[in-house]
Amino acid sequence: MAGRRSGSAVVALVVLLVALVGCGGRSAADSATADVQRLLDRRAAAVLDRDARAYERTGTGVDFARLRAVPLAAWSYRVTELRRTGDTATADAELRYRVAGYDRAPVTAGRTLRLSRDADGRWSVDADRPARKSAQQLWDQGAVQAVRGARSLVLGVGQSGRSLRDFADLADRAVPAVSEAWGTDWSRHVVVLVPKSLEGMAGLLGSPASSYRGIAAVTTGETGAPARAPADRIIVNPDAFALLGGLGEQVVVTHETTHVATRAHTGAATPLWLSEGYADWVGYRATGRIPSEAAPELSRVVSQGQLPQALPEDEDFGFTGDASRLARAYESGWTACRLIADRWGESRLGEFYRAVGEHRKRAGAVAEAMREVLGTTPEAFTQEWQEYLRAQLG
Repeated sequence: MAGRRSGSAVVALVVLLVALVGCGGRSAADSATADVQRLLDRRAAAVLDRDARAYERTGTGVDFARLRAVPLAAWSYRVTELRRTGDTATADAELRYRVAGYDRAPVTAGRTLRLSRDADGRWSVDADRPARKSAQQLWDQGAVQAVRGARSLVLGVGQSGRSLRDFADLADRAVPAVSEAWGTDWSRHVVVLVPKSLEGMAGLLGSPASSYRGIAAVTTGETGAPARAPADRIIVNPDAFALLGGLGEQVVVTHETTHVATRAHTGAATPLWLSEGYADWVGYRATGRIPSEAAPELSRVVSQGQLPQALPEDEDFGFTGDASRLARAYESGWTACRLIADRWGESRLGEFYRAVGEHRKRAGAVAEAMREVLGTTPEAFTQEWQEYLRAQLG
């Protein structure tokens, strides 16, 4: 009995010690996560230092060569989950980076990294890809080439240097045109991404290519970024852009640059007829185009006596919908903004846009801004817009 009691005491002591060590120490999973985080910290430092050898010591060096041309002010990873099986692991990580001289807030991208551990216990990166449901980054599609304009940075994959220079010229003309209409309370420079194809554009947006067929360009702001400091990108669809003439190219780039300028004053309260209509208004502002030329689809239906009964809803701007319906939505927004500029003045149009954006919610935002800035109501404005369409397009 005495021996049994003594044996029980020893077992209890061992269990206690194991429990204490377990409570005070780190698990193998925690240790591996910390090791991988340190590896990615070294990898990020190598990117910022432009140190190819240091980067290769952390694993595969393919991505480094592809993004070498991108001017970076910040680059970091944060491991969010590690799934380990023996000497291999898969890490989910948040990549945050800023383009030097252009981004006031970081772009955030989900990444999935495959890793392996050597005989000495050192981890290395075998692959670095977009996480599931995350968009690609430009260097995921190939080696990036950069062209700097006076007010722009154009980053392209699979494009000639001449083509990228042309985009920089378009952007350099767009920036002062937007500032003249909107004002100078924005960064006054833009980043343009030019992938090789429509499929490349869709990859950068994390959406099916069919969603953007026929759309020459879109602008994206970094969601969740601090107010007034988003990381915007103008993303080009080279397939659709190639079908535009010189005037059309400039209108498109000026339109998208307007979205960059107005981003800080565009929110949940801003209807698409206003944000897209205003961008079109700036795009066409100095072209001399009359309404029947700039709004052919709307002109067609108005001339047939089919006058719109209301300003377009947000769903009318869906890229996957009917092309004629989409054209009428954009043209309706443009004519509404043109009416405000003609009737109340260009500066009042800008005030109206900002006033709508100051609201947190859509309900009542347009009505209040119309009352305070334009001295009218949505009902009265709609009637005046219909009369404007009859006069301009009928």
